[in-house]
Amino acid sequence: MQMAKFVQGSDEVDVLRTLGEGLILRRAIKDDVEPLVRFNTSIHSDSPPESIAAWTRDLLSGTHPNVTLSDFTVVVEEKTDSIVSMMVCIPQTWSYDGIPFPVAKTELVGTHPDYRKLGVVRAQFELIHAWSSSRRDKAQVISGVPYFYRQFGYEMAIPAGGGRSGYQVNVPVLDQGSLETLRVRSATEADRSFFASTIANGKLRSLLACVRDEALWRYEFTGRTPKAQPQRDLSIIETTMGHPIGVLVTRHNLMNNSIIAVEFEVVPGISWQAVTPSAIRALWAKGETLARQANQKLDSFSFMLGSDHPVYELFESNLPQIRGLYAHYVRIPDLVDFLRHIAPALQKRLSASSTMSDYTGDLRLSFYRNGLRLTFEEGVLTKVDTWTPQSLTDGVARFPDLTFFQMLFGRLSLETLETTFADCSGGSNHSRALLKTLFPQHPSHVWYFG
Repeated sequence: MQMAKFVQGSDEVDVLRTLGEGLILRRAIKDDVEPLVRFNTSIHSDSPPESIAAWTRDLLSGTHPNVTLSDFTVVVEEKTDSIVSMMVCIPQTWSYDGIPFPVAKTELVGTHPDYRKLGVVRAQFELIHAWSSSRRDKAQVISGVPYFYRQFGYEMAIPAGGGRSGYQVNVPVLDQGSLETLRVRSATEADRSFFASTIANGKLRSLLACVRDEALWRYEFTGRTPKAQPQRDLSIIETTMGHPIGVLVTRHNLMNNSIIAVEFEVVPGISWQAVTPSAIRALWAKGETLARQANQKLDSFSFMLGSDHPVYELFESNLPQIRGLYAHYVRIPDLVDFLRHIAPALQKRLSASSTMSDYTGDLRLSFYRNGLRLTFEEGVLTKVDTWTPQSLTDGVARFPDLTFFQMLFGRLSLETLETTFADCSGGSNHSRALLKTLFPQHPSHVWYFG
C-alpha cells in the first residue's frame, strides 16, 4: 500500500495513499504530536479538552504499552500539511467466556467538518483493518455515535454502559454513635497484584472481558497522565486493620453531575451486603470533593457496572434510577475463524446441557447472502465451515445482515431477535434449543484498554 516517501522536518514520511482533493493518507510522525493534540481537542469537544489533550499525548509519547506513532493514521492537506482527519488503533487482548483473542480497538476517530463525506474515514478504516488482519486479530471494536460505523462492517452487539444511580437521600447513613468498619483509600503500586486478581475474579461473571497483563496494569497504575480521558481513580476497600477486601474504580471527574463507579468488586467470601454501604458513602464523599474542586453541583452517585451486578439486587432501594444500556461496535472479519477459536466455550455449553449434550447433526445458519455450518457428532462440535444458502428460505435458522452477532456476544436472546427482526428465525424447536444452548444471553461489562 505504500506509494511514496517524502521528508517533512526531520522525519521521513510514508505516504500510504493519495485520496484526491489534495489529500494524502499517511502514518503519524513526531512533528504531528502537538498538531494532533490541538486537532483532537477541537474535534472531540464533548469531552473536557484537558482530558483529550492528555490522552492524545499519552498515546503519542512512546510510553504506552500497546501503541506507537505507527498506529496512528492521519489525513493531511498536501499543500499545507494540515491535519483534517485521524484515528488510532490500540491492540489489546479480550476474552470470550475465558478464551483470549486479539482485538483492535479504534479510538479518537475525527474529521474536520469541511472534509466530511469525502471517504477519508473509510480509507483509514481500510488501512487499519489491513493492519489488524496482518496481526491476526480476531475482531475490531469501536465505541461511538449511533449508526455511523455500521457503514464499515460493524454491528452494535457488545453491551456497553448500563447501571443504577441513587441520590443523597439514598446514601446509607451510619447508625448514631457507630464508626465505619471499612475504609476506602487510593491504591498504590503495592496493591497492583491484589487489584488485578480481584478484577479478574469479578470478570468471571462477564462473557467478554479485557485481559490485562503485568505491563498493562503497571501502566494503569503509574503510566497515564492524570486526568487523561481513560484514566480512572483506583481505590482499595479495606478493614480498619488494613486488610484489603475489595476494589473500587471511579471516573476522575463528574459526569452529568454524578460521581460514577465503573468497577466494584469484593474478594470471594466477603459479603456485598457488608461492604456496599461503606462504598456508597465513600463514593458520595469523593463526589462532593470533585464537585467543590470543579465548582459543580453533585446530584447523584452511579454504579455503571453493566446490566447485571450483585449490588443492583441487594441495594435496589438505594439505586432507584436505572441507566440504560448502550453498545460497542464489533467487526468480525472471519466469522468461521472466530467460531473455531471459541469452539471450546461452545463445547462446554453443549456438554453442560441436559437436552443437547448428545446432539448429532448439522446446524446451518443462513445470513441470506452467505452462511455457515456447525457439525456435531454425539455431542461434540467437530467442524465449523462456510455454507452458501441456495434460497431465501434455505438454512435451519436465518439471521439478516450481522444480527447474529447480537446473539453471539450475548447481548440479545434468540426470542428478542425474532421479535425485533421479522426476517430472523431460529427454525424448529430442535434448532432453537441448540441455538439457545450454544449462544445464551449473557451480560458483559468490558473495561477495555484505552
